[in-house]
Amino acid sequence: MVSVRQIHFGDSPQALVQWLDGLGLTHQQQQVLTACYRECEALPCDDAALKEARLMRAREIIEILLPLNMDLDTLKASLLYVMLDAGLLSAETLEETQGTAMSTLVQSVVVMDAIRTLRQQSAPGVSQIENLRKMLLAMVEDVRAVVIKLAEAVVLLREVKKADEETRVVLAREVRDVHAPLANRLGIGQLKWELEDLAFRYLHPDTYMEIAHWLDGKRLDREQYIDEFVSGLQASLDEEGIRAEVYGRPKHIYSIWRKMQKKNLAFDELFDVRAVRIIAERLQDCYGALGVVHTHWRHLPNEFDDYIATPKPNGYQSIHTVVMGPQGKTVEIQIRTREMHEDAELGVAAHWKYKEGTGGKQGGFEEKINWLRKILAWQEDVVEAGNLVEEIRAQVFEDRVYVFTPKGEVVDLPAGSTVLDFAYYIHSQVGHKCIGAKIDGRIVPFTTTVETGQRVEIITAKQPNPKRDWLNPNLGYIKTSRARGKIQSWFKQQDKDKNLVAGRDMLEAELTKVGLSLADTDSAIERFNMHSLDDLLAAIGGGDVRLNQVVNHLQSRLQRETFDEEQALEDLIAKPAHRPRSQGHIEVNGVGNLMTHMAKCCEPLPGDSIYGFITQGRGVSVHRESCDQLATLLERHPERGVEVVWGENYSGGHSVSLRVVANDRSGLLRDITTLLANEKSNVLEMRSHSDTKQQTAAIDLRMELYNMESLSRILSRLSQLPGVIEAKRL
Repeated sequence: MVSVRQIHFGDSPQALVQWLDGLGLTHQQQQVLTACYRECEALPCDDAALKEARLMRAREIIEILLPLNMDLDTLKASLLYVMLDAGLLSAETLEETQGTAMSTLVQSVVVMDAIRTLRQQSAPGVSQIENLRKMLLAMVEDVRAVVIKLAEAVVLLREVKKADEETRVVLAREVRDVHAPLANRLGIGQLKWELEDLAFRYLHPDTYMEIAHWLDGKRLDREQYIDEFVSGLQASLDEEGIRAEVYGRPKHIYSIWRKMQKKNLAFDELFDVRAVRIIAERLQDCYGALGVVHTHWRHLPNEFDDYIATPKPNGYQSIHTVVMGPQGKTVEIQIRTREMHEDAELGVAAHWKYKEGTGGKQGGFEEKINWLRKILAWQEDVVEAGNLVEEIRAQVFEDRVYVFTPKGEVVDLPAGSTVLDFAYYIHSQVGHKCIGAKIDGRIVPFTTTVETGQRVEIITAKQPNPKRDWLNPNLGYIKTSRARGKIQSWFKQQDKDKNLVAGRDMLEAELTKVGLSLADTDSAIERFNMHSLDDLLAAIGGGDVRLNQVVNHLQSRLQRETFDEEQALEDLIAKPAHRPRSQGHIEVNGVGNLMTHMAKCCEPLPGDSIYGFITQGRGVSVHRESCDQLATLLERHPERGVEVVWGENYSGGHSVSLRVVANDRSGLLRDITTLLANEKSNVLEMRSHSDTKQQTAAIDLRMELYNMESLSRILSRLSQLPGVIEAKRL
């Protein structure tokens, strides 16, 4: 069930004092928080209602944070963050009045907004990737920031209770997909349950009310039954000298619904509608209590889980068992120590304050955020920054399995991971040197999927020797983006010297044709995010950066075109605004029959989003909107940009360049040409290159195609050919 608001702040001057008294703070803490609150109240604002609404939000966040054992600075930061987010407080004023430490914490909460990126299905941009890195760093440095952000999500869900349905659904989906899984990964059960229940209430209101009605309809009978069961169990534990507290625990509607869906059960068939929790003083008391429970009542073997011996990936520990209680009714029982209970309810919030000291809970905190540290360390080595998003999504949202190393250490991986993923999770060199693997002492293939509870041992050679086949998704060697990134990084490093020489020869030859030299490449180094000329040359030689993109960029920077731009624009604008739709290929600003040509740098196809650029003497060049060369041209000459669209009867073919990278094998070229012939595709040019050392082949095709649909279909079918590693448009 979801929580309800506890705050009812009136206009009385004593309202703040009464509220603070109700929080259970010390006199000194009340004074500090009162001073901060009064400063926020005094901030200038033309909209009094807005300020009061934001103050209300801040008070609710504080009430949510207090049971999580957060300190006074966290409470102040949540208040200041709400004011900063509303635009009522500037970052400069914040640092001047509150100091650098408080300002840093508040700004870290602002950075947490980057978690929205994880919900996007499209590829994130460079700025989004950088924001995610900042978010991870802030979470590792001070986990209080993400706890404030999660508490804010609870309050926002409460606030939209009376909003329109679209507003509620949009927010609920974001919370369900991002905030609740993150709370679960950090082990903060108190926030996780409320986030899930509130989101479920808005997304499935009828189902929510139906389950709530079921729970309420039998509440009195169930509570009486649980009270009698708890009394009997407590007496039995006391007789055995086991120091433990027994009580009934609340059930959450979302968890009930998920279990009904997962096990295809009706409400009356659920085992854990009646639930009891045992909080023991010591670890040995947990197993002693389990013995008492199983002695007095028959347990259901299939419903027993020992998460103390084998913790969940987020560190959760407890013993779960289901017994047939009095009257033949099932009762779920959870058994854990007090410390385990705090971990389950508070997660990282139970440990953050110990991270600077030497308290006994230091290790617990490190375990909770260890996955964040690993992501931060790993992302510095990956080839593609987009892999960072995939890894975070896998770490936070995907189902996990946890397996053991030969030393008994627990490793958690995304469900479906292979033994090779396990090897790369342990260390890059372990993966690179892997020549075999054992599961529970039995030798298995690299493609074997690991399962929870298995013991995995990696057999290594003296020297690293990864295989390119490992990168082939069709062969199933690896699942995780982490392993893929490390393998790609290794091959990049190995091939760098060879690619450097090839890239230098290629670029020098092309630059000579247009009257340029390598001395003119400074702007290209920055444009393609390289650190040095050698990096750029190696990227060209390895195919990561297209040669014509570099040459076109340098030409646009260093060879200015000379023609009357104003006259060209006047000629274009002077044409009649309304003409019959063109029967030609391209229409410029709704006008057909103008001289146009397809840009060679990006080769747009019908169906691509396009944009035009007025050239010297060649009419309008048509680019894909995403074309890098177009962006460079418009940066220098924004006035030459012009909107263009495909004509209604565009039916001409257009040449497109494709590249197929595959494991070199007999019959590969035959299979490709046969596929293209079946597609009735016109091949204009074909070139191939074999790498005997890596046993791969790169085949470049220049084809005549008519629309995006045919291109997508051909690329998809090429990718499905045996041995094909990649098929892409150049």
